[in-house]
Amino acid sequence: MRDNKNIPHPSLLLHFFLGLSLLMGRARPDPDPIQDYCVADNRSPSPQPFFINGKPCIDPNLAGPSHFATSALSKPSDTKRLGYNMSTTTTANLSGLNTLGLAMARIDIAGNGLVEPHLHPRASEVITCLKGVLLVGFVDTSYRLFTLQLKPSESFVFPKGLIHFVYNIDSVGRAVALSGFNSQNPGKQAASLATFTSNPPIPDYVLEKAFRISESDVERIRKNLSG
Repeated sequence: MRDNKNIPHPSLLLHFFLGLSLLMGRARPDPDPIQDYCVADNRSPSPQPFFINGKPCIDPNLAGPSHFATSALSKPSDTKRLGYNMSTTTTANLSGLNTLGLAMARIDIAGNGLVEPHLHPRASEVITCLKGVLLVGFVDTSYRLFTLQLKPSESFVFPKGLIHFVYNIDSVGRAVALSGFNSQNPGKQAASLATFTSNPPIPDYVLEKAFRISESDVERIRKNLSG
């Protein structure tokens, strides 16, 4: 006779698969909309009396073509301060993207400019070079670097939550790229700023031990990043 002692009870298996399905559902970038569109009501009070994913919707009967169009990415932005600048679509300048699970950004990068190593906690990103030559790359969780030079019309994908960078190889000419995200609000966390300029700060001795640097190194890095 077959021994059934080690066979899980059916109810345990049911709970396991239910829990797994819930986790898989939570891993999706943004929830699917339950209507054709939800044009953001940017007139809603600020601060909001309650918080939801996205923005409240206007009456669908009031929606028009202008709610689904924007010129926010049409003009170059100032790169003097950081060496790069980003113009992004938001519900403020493109109210029709509310709840659709997507966003776009224009990236202007000065000569030898660098979009510092950073990650997007809520989205994968596809970047397309429009002008110049870009060195792009990301590091996976086994610390393997994937890097490539992009010429105009070429694209590259940064997987969700992985640290990546964009560098303009040209020492003089400006580079321009267009990025798409599979989240309405991808978020951005620069690795260096998160580590050395958090509020309150990470204790110096933790940073000294983690990066094998001295207390004076920590102070210098913090000063350079906050300047």
